[in-house]
Amino acid sequence: MAVAATAARPLFGLPTAAQSPFKIAVISDEISQDFDHACSVIANDFGLHYVELREMWGKNLQTVSDAEIAEAQKILAKYSLQVTDIASPLFKVDWPGAPKSQYSSKEDLHGAAESAYKQQDEVLARSISLAKQFKTDKIRCFDFWRLDDVAPYRAAINEKLRATAEITGQQGILLVIENEFACNTATGREAAKTLEAIQSPHFVLNWDAGNAVMRGELDAFPGGWDALPKNRIHHCHCKNAVKDDTGKIVWSPVDKGYVDWTAQFRALKQAGYRDAVSLETHWRGAGTPEASTRISWAGMKQCLVNSGTF
Repeated sequence: MAVAATAARPLFGLPTAAQSPFKIAVISDEISQDFDHACSVIANDFGLHYVELREMWGKNLQTVSDAEIAEAQKILAKYSLQVTDIASPLFKVDWPGAPKSQYSSKEDLHGAAESAYKQQDEVLARSISLAKQFKTDKIRCFDFWRLDDVAPYRAAINEKLRATAEITGQQGILLVIENEFACNTATGREAAKTLEAIQSPHFVLNWDAGNAVMRGELDAFPGGWDALPKNRIHHCHCKNAVKDDTGKIVWSPVDKGYVDWTAQFRALKQAGYRDAVSLETHWRGAGTPEASTRISWAGMKQCLVNSGTF
């Protein structure tokens, strides 16, 4: 399959992010655990107005103190940044009664403590509280570590997600499931099935084409995208992946990989999408999170420009 590449074009004299139909954001800890520094880069260097929250100061949001929340709120105000969503680890656990997943690992929890199913009510309550404190109406979730055969458990998982969405909905908050390569909904096509099964108006999708590629859906765009109900997409993570010399799929800058982000941004705009497109670099080819994210942002910005959405 051809790998999408973005032709370089000068960016001088172009419109600002404020004129984009999208809320262009970055997950702050993809730049730095120093929250003030990360916000400075996002606002001053990247010229953006939105941030996605997952970790700060070496802690997952699940464990930051009240004083740290107050400090984070001051920093957000200082840089005039709005929060797109709370990127919580909700339901990134094993499904009870099922075989232990090969993907079950605290290494992919972004600073959150490894927890069990029985503790997820606490994670949910904390996430709702955080959403209100940071003035966002979206909480990210998953649908449990991936099973070799999810079929015997799928209906029960769907019911748990539906019931949880009803809880968040009562608080005016959307439950946003991310298609995650290590969880049971990993691809665009799998996400379409999950959304079809859970018809709650409070249950929506964080579309992550890069994660779909990592699971092997190399045609995440346009194939996986085409399967999705566009009106159910309310968040979008931006990253990319390629095959290395050994044939293994690895992360890459946004403008280099299987996902043609110029075309994806154009399709989002045509679908009437107006929510966040959030840079989740993951690629670390430049050595540090910040250096890698700066390179990935440059590529993402060019794709936005080329698509007419910046």
